[in-house]
Amino acid sequence: MVAPHSFKSLEVIHTLAEMRQLIAAWRRKGERIALVPTMGALHDGHLSLLEIAKANADRVVASIFLNPTQFAANEDLSTYPRREQEDLERLSKVPCDAAYLPSTAAMYP
Repeated sequence: MVAPHSFKSLEVIHTLAEMRQLIAAWRRKGERIALVPTMGALHDGHLSLLEIAKANADRVVASIFLNPTQFAANEDLSTYPRREQEDLERLSKVPCDAAYLPSTAAMYP
């Protein structure tokens, strides 16, 4: 797990409580917020979506969540690329204010 504030100008958030707190602070300032949901393994298409999001909002959040329910029994969740550090490095270089990386337990309590 990457520690919060590991990347310049990118907030790395792992809990729903932290995400809600950050969103609430932005909303109090009247800022518009865009979410770009991903499953990680970020590529240029994701980065393009972040650019578009920033053109339409004051703040941009990218979520990285590898959803196990999106894989059928004959698909292999274990082989899907997991590159958290590389993904966060890529996010820190594009217009993205926060990365939300929830756990499976948090998403499916």
